[in-house]
Amino acid sequence: MTEELLRAERTTVGYHGVPALRDFSLSLSAGEMLTLLGPNGAGKTSALLSLVGLLPLMDGQVTALGKPVGKRFPPYALARAGVSLVPDDRGLFPGLTVREHLRLARRRPSKAREEAVFERFAALRSLRNRQVGLLSGGEQQMLAIAKALLAEPKVLMVDEMSLGLAPKVVQEMLPAIRAMARDEQIGVLLVEQHVELALSVADRGIILNHGRTVLAGPAATLLDRRSEVESAYFSSAESVEPHGR
Repeated sequence: MTEELLRAERTTVGYHGVPALRDFSLSLSAGEMLTLLGPNGAGKTSALLSLVGLLPLMDGQVTALGKPVGKRFPPYALARAGVSLVPDDRGLFPGLTVREHLRLARRRPSKAREEAVFERFAALRSLRNRQVGLLSGGEQQMLAIAKALLAEPKVLMVDEMSLGLAPKVVQEMLPAIRAMARDEQIGVLLVEQHVELALSVADRGIILNHGRTVLAGPAATLLDRRSEVESAYFSSAESVEPHGR
């Protein structure tokens, strides 16, 4: 039986008492890639932040690595236990080099681990001594994900990976992440706006709109039901069902 790494059960989260995400549920298993889709303002980032304890729950429960996320399992403890989040701003320091970022990211000295990451993101190898502020957007995103992978995570969450990147760069990075998830049994949660690209590599997809789940299922099924996916993606607030589908 595949190990379940992450679960959200009917969670509601928001800001200053105003819900941004309602009645949200998901599960993520080892080796699985799940994509969370939706337009701007759909609640995708709010979902991510709630899963790592950075946005308090108004209702429901989140469990990560078998433990309830909360005061007894706060964000820093989650990170140490193997739950990594790559934020949409990438969390990099412009004045440091690629090598310095990777050195900071390692839990323990491991040349083999660094080489494994370079195999997945070969473009970084020749950039090891370059300052991050001089890298392209695609190179910075590769580094942000490489940093997270060097920490040997059990769960990897990436917020808006393709934001500001050329489609060719995204098409190179997504299969690398998919392969690493499968080979190392990492659970990957990918937040995206590019529906077709994300579903082409994911196992399952969840589409959010106006703070609610409007469609969910196997990625291959969602790709075959494109008109239904488009309708869910662009649905108005009035047409979103109270408890999703």
